[in-house]
Amino acid sequence: MELDQLDRRILGVLQKKGRISNAELSETVNLSASACHRRVQRLEEEGFIRDYVALLDARKMKVPTTVFVEITLSGQADEVLDAFEKAVARIPDVLECHLMAGTADYILKVVAENTEDFARIHRQHLSRLPGVAQMQSSFALRTVFKTTALPIP
Repeated sequence: MELDQLDRRILGVLQKKGRISNAELSETVNLSASACHRRVQRLEEEGFIRDYVALLDARKMKVPTTVFVEITLSGQADEVLDAFEKAVARIPDVLECHLMAGTADYILKVVAENTEDFARIHRQHLSRLPGVAQMQSSFALRTVFKTTALPIP
C-alpha cells in the first residue's frame, strides 16, 4: 500500500495525539468522519499503525534513572543469540534491546529507581543472562530530547 499525503497527515496527528476522537481527527485533516475512519482502519489493517499505548511518566512511576548497557557476548552462534534474546525479553526493567553492529553486540535501555535499584537489577538479572562475556553500563544524566514519533516522509 502506498501512503498518500492524507494518510501521512493522519499518521502524524495520531502519533502525537493517539486518543483523538475520529470527529476531531477528521476535522484536523479536513476529511469527512466516515472517510477518515475508513482510512484509519486501512492503516491499522496494513500494519502502518501497530498499536495504541499510554506513555507513562518515569518519575511518577518511580523509575527516573535510565541506564544504557552495552553487552558483548561470548560468541555469535544462533543458539547463543537466541538464548540471550529470550532471557533479556523477560526482564521487566529492560525497555529496549537492540542487536548492534560495532563493538557491542547488544545495547539495552534499562530503567531503575536509582543506582541501588540498578545494582539489584544487575545482580539479579543482567549478570545472569546467558552468553554474556562483558557488560558496560552508562547512566543518563538528563534526557535532552525524547520522542516516540517516527518521521513521516
